[in-house]
Amino acid sequence: MAMNNKVIIGTRGSRLALWQAEWVKSELRKLNPALDIELKRIKTTGDKILDVPLSQVGGKGLFVKEIEEAILRGEASLAVHSMKDVPTEFPAGLHLAVIGKREDPRDAFIARAKGSGFVIASFNELPHNASIGTSSLRRACQLLHRRPDLKIEQLRGNLDTRIKRLDEGRFDAIILAAAGVKRLGWEHRITEILTPEMSLPAIGQGAIGIECRVHDDFVNSLVAPLNHAGTAVCVRAERAFLKRLEGGCQVPIAAYATLEEAERPSDVKLKMDGLVGSTSGDKIIRASISGNIEDAESLGVKLAEDILSRGGGEILKEVYGRSAPSIDKSIAS
Repeated sequence: MAMNNKVIIGTRGSRLALWQAEWVKSELRKLNPALDIELKRIKTTGDKILDVPLSQVGGKGLFVKEIEEAILRGEASLAVHSMKDVPTEFPAGLHLAVIGKREDPRDAFIARAKGSGFVIASFNELPHNASIGTSSLRRACQLLHRRPDLKIEQLRGNLDTRIKRLDEGRFDAIILAAAGVKRLGWEHRITEILTPEMSLPAIGQGAIGIECRVHDDFVNSLVAPLNHAGTAVCVRAERAFLKRLEGGCQVPIAAYATLEEAERPSDVKLKMDGLVGSTSGDKIIRASISGNIEDAESLGVKLAEDILSRGGGEILKEVYGRSAPSIDKSIAS
């Protein structure tokens, strides 16, 4: 719906989702002061099922499906998503129009507050058998790989709910995306930022995406200025990696792409790290690749092929309980 200069933004109802939608609303208003913008809160499947790990719910698009349906019905003009929630395939008629500038893509280690400090000062100071709250198989895999003694406890819900459960003493620490914590102004709660070497981020983590109808020229032109070229090329490379691995919530997959600085724009290179791991953390296949930014998506595919050929395919087969994505030997080489 984009008639009479009115735009309806479909969004989840969490505090973070509303922050992201309000940010898009504010940016659009700066560009078009006369625009009539309304937020439409939509509850998704992922918001309704909070007592089951995401990896067991199955399916893709748990946090976007109902919003996409509203756009297709004409009840919303566009959707604002956390990119890490967006599937690699879109319903017919919809597309990813914009990827906004990325916030901090890393994971944040958060322990209970104690005065002006924290009960546990860093990840490395976690006691033996400490309990860590996270709903992410990706995070659990990488942390268990370093510390097999840790007890990973399921933690679902909005950011404020997760931090409240930590403060109630249910966990020794929790792991959250740093971007969301910072966007909500809770940076003081971050005990330690985990490096990508310690915890490689989720695909698209920290970036905001805008989805709309392919042929809605009004909305497409409206949101186009919000696209951040550098972030977009990195996230598209990561998503190509994920798509090649046919990945979802059921398997620990991570990828993080960055642009390496150069004196001339034509010399800028894209570098990406990726991994596939077992849910227990005992096996992790990690690799990296670099190349020209115009080859971003093919670099993502090549990195996936490399990991598949070096044992990632067997890990995926175990996790999925079926045949893993096939390996294209010509690309893997």
